[in-house]
Amino acid sequence: MICLEAPPRRVCLRGLTGFLVGAVVCLAAAPILAAAPQEDLKELRGRIEALQKKLSASEESRKDAADALRGSEVAISEADRKLYEIASEQGAAQAQLTDIEAEVKQLDRRTGSEKARIETLLRRRYMDGGQDSLKLILNGEDPGVISRQLHYYTYISRARAAQVETLRHDLDRLAELRANATEHANKLAQLREQETEEKKQLEAQRLEHEQLLAKISAQVGTQRKEIGRLQQDEKRLTRLIEQINQMLARKREEARQRAQEARKREEARREEEAKSETKRSKPVIIERVEETPDDSFAGKAFAALKGQLHLPIKGELVNRFGGPRQEGGLTWKGLFIRAAEGQLVKAIADGRVVYADWLRGFGNLLIIDHGGGFMSLYGNNESLLRQVGDEIASGDAIAKVGNTGGNPDSGLYFELRQQGKPLDPLSWMAR
Repeated sequence: MICLEAPPRRVCLRGLTGFLVGAVVCLAAAPILAAAPQEDLKELRGRIEALQKKLSASEESRKDAADALRGSEVAISEADRKLYEIASEQGAAQAQLTDIEAEVKQLDRRTGSEKARIETLLRRRYMDGGQDSLKLILNGEDPGVISRQLHYYTYISRARAAQVETLRHDLDRLAELRANATEHANKLAQLREQETEEKKQLEAQRLEHEQLLAKISAQVGTQRKEIGRLQQDEKRLTRLIEQINQMLARKREEARQRAQEARKREEARREEEAKSETKRSKPVIIERVEETPDDSFAGKAFAALKGQLHLPIKGELVNRFGGPRQEGGLTWKGLFIRAAEGQLVKAIADGRVVYADWLRGFGNLLIIDHGGGFMSLYGNNESLLRQVGDEIASGDAIAKVGNTGGNPDSGLYFELRQQGKPLDPLSWMAR
């Protein structure tokens, strides 16, 4: 109940109708009564104007908070995408490390064989007494024999030198491979640690922005309700002033009936609002989505896939295409699938990413062009794992489920369009 001070008495708007009409009956010869309600009306309009200024300021603050939330959600999406890429790079690095380890084992075996051959040559040289050409000549050996032995020793020396050089090269290569593998693994681990820490900070920042936005939204809602109540009071008061000036001869019973009817209409309106609020707060689950896309449609034209596709995530379908939305009298242009935060969103078919950014009302939004004028839209995501220009295959992970863009429920908003015109996604799905 809103009360206005009008010295030397206090006038309460809830009982204002009965008070003024009663005064009309008792003081029909005194139209000067309209002066007091006029003062009340002036004060009431002043309060409405002041509240509307505060509401404008609050709306601007909410816009700023929403923009800050957008920045946080976009940054988290980018950090998540980097972590996704690092994980892929780590997988490739692990495969590279496996190949290096195999090469290391092969080099170990080869260097072991080379060491054994060198040891054999040295042992044979020692057993032959390490004879040189001068010693063979002074011993009086046959020149033909001497020539053959000298040729044999030269061959042994060259083979030994070549094997030593090969062994040295293999050992150097082995050390280089191990050093590179260790350095690459350490660098990847450091990058992942940095990205993880940055994402934690961004999550904390997003939570702070969400709390601020919720606080400002609650404040805006309260101010709107207050202005609405005051405007209703203003209308009632204006109507009563006109009744005082134009219908002083009306009977008290007629005034009572009008007031009673007004109260009934207000109660009916409030009951209707309560029913609408109940419907909004408890969405009906139409069906449960159990199957998601895979790579079975890779390479196929989109137009040929009608009746075969699967929805991008598992969850609870809570609306139908073309059905009425609770807010603003609009209809659904797509589907909302309620699901747990963090679930991977999968592409329904091959295509190319043409949009990957935050959009007011849709949060982190990703759009895939499938060719032939067909596009699929994925909104309200916690993070986007792909960027504009990326080629996408059927069943690829493209995002993670969230509730960005101001949506109170965690889930995915999904649309299907041809030449910009919305299509019923369920008519394209395998049933």
